[in-house]
Amino acid sequence: SKSALVKSCGYVSKKKDGSDRLNFTAFYEALLEAKGVNLGDGGQVGKGGRKLSFVATVQGNGNLLIGKAYTAMLDLKPGDDFDIKLGRKQIRLKPVGSTEEEED
Repeated sequence: SKSALVKSCGYVSKKKDGSDRLNFTAFYEALLEAKGVNLGDGGQVGKGGRKLSFVATVQGNGNLLIGKAYTAMLDLKPGDDFDIKLGRKQIRLKPVGSTEEEED
């Protein structure tokens, strides 16, 4: 069966409850790659085909969300700290301890 094939090829991970999860997508992507079919850049940031708008919108709860694609571009890691600098029409995030001169 397809499930047995995916499992025997090692495309299995464990769920939080300890049961097996078969990774069909990864299996089929590897199969296509082995057959010479290229589905695009696997190291791509964000969804394939989408362009970054460089615009952020305040959510209904008042939070301002910066997406993973932007943080990846800057090589930011969980736990990185920033000072928030508010301008008239902009918000600047300055890494804590940075010695950059402020531009106005």
